[in-house]
Amino acid sequence: MLGVLRSRTYRHLFLAQVIALIGTGLATVALGLLAYDLAGHDAGVVLGTALAVKMIAYVGVAPVAAAFAERLPRRAMLVCLDLVRAAIALLLPFVTQVWQVYVLIFVLQSVSAAFTPTFQATIPDVLPDEKEYTRALSLSRLAYDLESVASPMLAAALLTVVSFHSLFAGTVIGFLASAALVVSVILPSPKATERRSIYERTTRGLRIYLATPRLRGLFAINLVVAAAGSMVIVNTVVLVQAVFGLTQRDTALALAAFGGGSMIAALLLPRLLEKTPDRDAMLAGAAILVAGLFIGVFVPSFALMLPLWLALGLGYSLAQTPSGRLLRRSSYREDRPALFAAQFALSHTCWLITYPLAGWLGAKIGLPATFAALGVIAAAAIFTAMRLWPAHDPDEIEHVHVALAEDHPHLVGAERVGNSHRHSHAYVIDSHHPEWPSRA
Repeated sequence: MLGVLRSRTYRHLFLAQVIALIGTGLATVALGLLAYDLAGHDAGVVLGTALAVKMIAYVGVAPVAAAFAERLPRRAMLVCLDLVRAAIALLLPFVTQVWQVYVLIFVLQSVSAAFTPTFQATIPDVLPDEKEYTRALSLSRLAYDLESVASPMLAAALLTVVSFHSLFAGTVIGFLASAALVVSVILPSPKATERRSIYERTTRGLRIYLATPRLRGLFAINLVVAAAGSMVIVNTVVLVQAVFGLTQRDTALALAAFGGGSMIAALLLPRLLEKTPDRDAMLAGAAILVAGLFIGVFVPSFALMLPLWLALGLGYSLAQTPSGRLLRRSSYREDRPALFAAQFALSHTCWLITYPLAGWLGAKIGLPATFAALGVIAAAAIFTAMRLWPAHDPDEIEHVHVALAEDHPHLVGAERVGNSHRHSHAYVIDSHHPEWPSRA
């Protein structure tokens, strides 16, 4: 897997991602302490609202940012966004009011909503070989999982010698280092093949996404991932400390089990995807999540919770990590930023629904019933994914063109059939192919 780091450009981008993730993790810990400093026992309300603000920024800003990313040099855009994130993080230690937290979090996450899809869309251009790109996706998943373990440990170590306000300095350093690594390499910036209005560019990714059957299936799988992930993220502490009466250390151990399962799947995926279609692997991961949610209804002890959390982490990574391969396969280079932004926005829409459901239902009807409710949602979503994403999903599809002129360059080599032309090639939604061909 590490062989992919031989590419200097990807190596610098991967290091930029890791360093920025650690900085973000430090900010997450510091933000929780800041919320408690400002709001005391109402800190949970502050953090919950901040999380909702984050998701709203992700859903609303990503498609709009992608519309402008299409026209901007990619390296310059990523560096500028990193610098803006560093400037915002620099302001966080000086916050004295709760509303200021909300404003800065919205601005920070809006910038991240522009940065992340653009960054993700750059990787398949840097690594055009599918096997290398698959390894890069697994490395990226490992980076996210390791960050969730390493950042709290690093924060705990730093808090023994500095105040929590100083953790924000680590975030600033992380974003500045990320910017330096990005500026050190040359990145491809595909040019749009035709001029489009702001509306067309803003909605283009969503239109490609929703017109592609495999991506409609991915949207449903996103809901499965969000349902199970929200249960883990929101209610682990409740289950461990309130239900089982254990400690914060046991909560950390449970979350580590979930992260460990995710890392195991990330390590196995490159070899698995050489033999198994993306659809089968992702649906298998989603099925593990659905089964895990229903099993969670009957978990009687912490000892049995740990292997369940490990299995949920395994299914989480298996269902989610290959999504970049689907987006790469379903678009041309110039449309990838818009399509990755659409996935970013739509997947976080699922989290925006399931986060409050996991918290509200857990408080109102109890955790066993919440496991069951989210299990039902996830089961309906996986059934929908199976219906929307055909099992037979070839790259090349035979289709006909009726509206194109006889001498159009796209019809070179096509067979004339009455008033139309028929040919076969790798099919993606674009201006010449606005709809998916029917199975007939």
